[in-house]
Amino acid sequence: MRRAPGLALLLLLFALDTARSSAARPTAGDMTVAAASDLHGIMPELTARFERETGAHVTVSYGSSGAFFAQIQNGAPFDVFFSADIDYPRRLVADGRAEPGTLHEYATGRIVLWTRRDRGIDVSRGFAALSDPRVARVAIANPAHAPYGRAAVAALKNARLYESVQDKLVLGENISQAAQFVDSGNADVGILALSLAVAPPLETHGVYFQIPPTAHPPIQQAAVIVSSSQRKDLARRFLDLLQRPDVKAMLDRFGFAPPRAD
Repeated sequence: MRRAPGLALLLLLFALDTARSSAARPTAGDMTVAAASDLHGIMPELTARFERETGAHVTVSYGSSGAFFAQIQNGAPFDVFFSADIDYPRRLVADGRAEPGTLHEYATGRIVLWTRRDRGIDVSRGFAALSDPRVARVAIANPAHAPYGRAAVAALKNARLYESVQDKLVLGENISQAAQFVDSGNADVGILALSLAVAPPLETHGVYFQIPPTAHPPIQQAAVIVSSSQRKDLARRFLDLLQRPDVKAMLDRFGFAPPRAD
């Protein structure tokens, strides 16, 4: 697996954006949220609703769930952690880094095969589209710390295509960066979160094929309150939003399936 050539400027801009996010210092009235990158589309609408109802201000940082897990283990000052993998919040609770009884599974993620319309690649064929000679690079999130990357690898293995595609893979640090690779033309197709495919700018630039959920382990997503939070009452109110029918409808609109019944 490799990184796509010609990405120096893109990676520099991404690094600067990440640095600005990390350098932000919340004020006393802020609530800080660490959010998995597949939430880029829905989180602004969710936080805007919360801010209107409470008068509080929410600062959101986006990244891979595994990276946030490591940061919170090392004392990062977040109030709420929205993970794309339920295992990370569970481990934080077990380690005393997250509040017992606050873990809430809010959605199940979905993955798609996505490409820009102007590439002319027929992704409606599903993984068979990867045999198109125009597909030289396939973007996924880094499976080492991104749940959507692990789901992508599992789906490729399930289709018995991983070994033939492995040398074409280019890795984003998270699912949002993988999407940037494809949207910018530095990869030809990507295995991305449906939540990004149905939100701008991907919604207008490309087409997608939804990969059957049976092709990979479920992407169980959960949120939890961080133990070191000084705003636990506010954080609980934020998690309470996830129980509301209108917010559940919003999650569906942004491509998330309901949590598994078990």
